[in-house]
Amino acid sequence: MQTTGTYPVEGAGALTVSVLDGDIATVFLHVIRRYHYEIARLEKGEMTGHTTRHTVAQAYESNYLSGTAIAIRPEMYPTGARNGFFAEELTLVRDILADCEGVVRWGGDESTPKESHFEIAVGPRDPLLGQVAKKIAAWTLSPAAGAGATDATAAPRLRAADALKRRQKASRSS
Repeated sequence: MQTTGTYPVEGAGALTVSVLDGDIATVFLHVIRRYHYEIARLEKGEMTGHTTRHTVAQAYESNYLSGTAIAIRPEMYPTGARNGFFAEELTLVRDILADCEGVVRWGGDESTPKESHFEIAVGPRDPLLGQVAKKIAAWTLSPAAGAGATDATAAPRLRAADALKRRQKASRSS
């Protein structure tokens, strides 16, 4: 049985997040770190992860109970609201998701959107989760090779982000 842990968010002072240990933590910390550095500086109280005290309004929110979902700035992006991000920020969200190769799904793409919501979209034993976590961990050892070392608006990255959006939308429809 996997357990949850509480992890510091790099560069965010005392900010921590509780999520499922292992590869899931690696992937979520990447998502949060990129958000913090590239979209908006995160402050204490602007993020939630694993909880046992969560009212589930939408089916996808049950992932907080298992440590496989995070909410970044949930007060800024209420359930049902769309277009909470400027175009440049949305491009970065899509680029972060593309980095994660379909392992992370964004609540902004749900039929009832929750733009603060990010969840693990594959099972904990899915090989892709391990591959993405390994890729992200390697970037930590070679910073010039990973996030922040590329231009999220470069045509190949935009195409990859758009292709992922279409694949995830299609998988929700089927």
